[in-house]
Order: sequence, then structure tokens, then C-alpha cells
Amino acid sequence: MTAVTPAPLSTATAPATASAGAAPPARSGGRSRLRTVAGFAFGAALLFAVAPLLLSDFRLALLAKYLCVAMVAVGIGIAWGRGGMLTLGQGVFFGLGGYAMAMHLKLADAGPGGMPDFMQLYGQLDELPLWWRPFASPWFALPATVLLPMVVAFGLGSLVFRRRVRGAYFAILSQALAAAMVILLIGQQGTTGGTNGLTDIKGFFGYDLDDPVNQRMVYFIIAGVLLALLALTRQLIQSRYGELLVAVRDGEERVRFLGYDPASVKLVAYVVAAGMAGLAGALFVPAVGIISPALIGIVPSIEFVIGVAVGGRATLLGPVLGAVAVAWARTALSERFPGTWTYLQGLLFVVVVAFLPGGLASLWALARRRDVGARPARRGWSPLGRRRAERTEVEAL
Repeated sequence: MTAVTPAPLSTATAPATASAGAAPPARSGGRSRLRTVAGFAFGAALLFAVAPLLLSDFRLALLAKYLCVAMVAVGIGIAWGRGGMLTLGQGVFFGLGGYAMAMHLKLADAGPGGMPDFMQLYGQLDELPLWWRPFASPWFALPATVLLPMVVAFGLGSLVFRRRVRGAYFAILSQALAAAMVILLIGQQGTTGGTNGLTDIKGFFGYDLDDPVNQRMVYFIIAGVLLALLALTRQLIQSRYGELLVAVRDGEERVRFLGYDPASVKLVAYVVAAGMAGLAGALFVPAVGIISPALIGIVPSIEFVIGVAVGGRATLLGPVLGAVAVAWARTALSERFPGTWTYLQGLLFVVVVAFLPGGLASLWALARRRDVGARPARRGWSPLGRRRAERTEVEAL
């Protein structure tokens, strides 16, 4: 008798799948790209045309603030949703970027050789501190808003991930970092503004921030940067590295057995998330005109995570939708229920986590799944091909 070598599963089942009329992968990929382009076009039209047309200057400024929070959420979606790292200290990197930008803008308002107004008010310093002076140059300050948080994240992540600290221990450690930074900023009142922070920022690279036209310009910059970060994130999670990051989340020891270093994989995601948070903090300063310890401590860091959880941490748009929804709910509830809005915000988080673990972004996937299950089988489609199509639609979200 002649030995027969079994064919691989994909080869053996290919003719049967093709004869059953399964959707070709090329067409599925083409539809996915088309949906992506259409989604970005719709988001651009919504942010650049609809919102400025319908919202007042005050509400548009609030939306700019929400979009900055959404940038932080995009980074958390990479680190937590894809990498499984619950980061409760993103306020640190948000604050580093915000303070770097605010320091440059305060020095620009003071003029050449001048000191910021709060240093003169407190009267603790006779000259500008040495570590403030490089921020007078935009060529130093602008890169520092992103690179400084990334350097801090790299140093912390290198120590933590190499020692295989993860889970709740990593979350507590990142939260402790946020608390330590707040204490440091408050204690250095003469150089950081203390509890008040850096306030009364009037200019943005020569533009008067009191002018509504310039405020709209800042909004458009923030909206454009958010769309660019979403495009970058999509490329990242669909790359080979994105697949490896998910593999580390689901089976770290198996990835290590295959010859990869899980610590390096997680470190990259953590550093990228920190850079996004720093960029968000830098844009938050001209949008709001202030940066203070109250905006970067433990509570804001937890609120970032709540927005990601509400929106859906494992999807691309979920963190953005959740961050904007939670920030908007916070504003709306605080206006109507100033004494109890925090409880209502917590109730919103509990309801979503308990009854919709996938977040708001999973509603579309659930609706599509029910629609596909309710309709009769498409002509020429096998059950296997239909299940593959359903899985592709869910992952595309």
C-alpha cells in the first residue's frame, strides 16, 4: 500500500469552500478598505463641517476639550484593549505634555528675558530657573510635549515589564505614579504654580486665544490630529506588531516560548500610548487655557479609563466614542445635577460594564450579528463562509 500524506486543512477545505460560494478574501478586503475610507470621510465631515456649523463658540470649545480626552483614550485602547495593560496613570503623560506646552506659552507671553507672571506674584525667584529656559524655544518645547512622556514611559516600562509586573500590580503602580506627580507639582509652587498650575494663557504662537476665530483654528488643529492618530492606530493594530501585541495579551508565555520578548512588545505599546497622551495634553492647553494638578491626578486618569471601557476598549472607534460620551455626560450632568453628577457618572459606567461588556461600539456588531442570523442563508453561501463573514465584520469595527 502507498502511504497518503494528509493535505493541510486550508488546502483540503479550499475546494469545498469555493464550491459553496464563500466570499473571496480579496472582495472582503476591498469592502473593508472602502468602509474605512468612508468612515474617515464621514468623521472628517462631522468634525470639520457639521460641528462648527451647528455648535456655538462655547460648545465648540468644549468639543475641542473632549477631543483631547479622546486622544488619550486612543492610546489607552492600544495599551489596554490590545495589550491588556490597565493604565491608571495616563494623567502623568497628559500632564507632562500639557506642562511642556504651557511653559513655552507662558514664556512667550512674558516676552524675551521675562519671567511668567506667577513667578513674579509669588516672589520666590529672582531669575528664571535653568530647567525652564529651554522651553522658551519652540524647537525644544514642541518635540518635548511628545518625547518627554515617551522617555518617562520607556524608563518606567523597562523596569516594570522586565520584572514581569502585570495585572492589578501594574495598574496600582501606574496610579501611584500619578499621585506622586501631583504631590511634586503642588510642592513646587514657585516654579510650577502649585495647586493653581499654569493659568491665564493668552497666546498660541502669535495668535490671541481670546479671539473666537483663533479658538476655531485650535479646534480644527485638534480635530485633524485626532483623525491622524486614528489612522496611525489602525495601521498599527493591523500590522504584524498589532497581531503580536494581541498574542502577548492572550498568551504571554506562549509568545515567549516562540522566541519573542513580551516585555519589548508591551513596552512599545506603553510608550506609544504615552506619546499620544502627551500630545493630547499639549493641545489641551491652548483649547482650555490652563493646566493644573487637578487635571492630571488619579481621578482624571481613572476617568480616561472609564471612557475607554464605556466605548469599547478592543475597537478602534470605541475609545473615542466613549471618551467623548463620558466627557459630555459629565458636563451635562454637572450642569443639571451639580451635587450628584459623580454618582450618575459612576452608575453609567456600572450599567455599561454589567450589561454591555464590549462597550458602546459593540452595539453595531450585535445588531449585524442578529440581522445576519435572522435573514435566510445567502444564496450559494455555506454556514462556514457566513461565519467567516460575520467574524470579519465584527473585527472590522
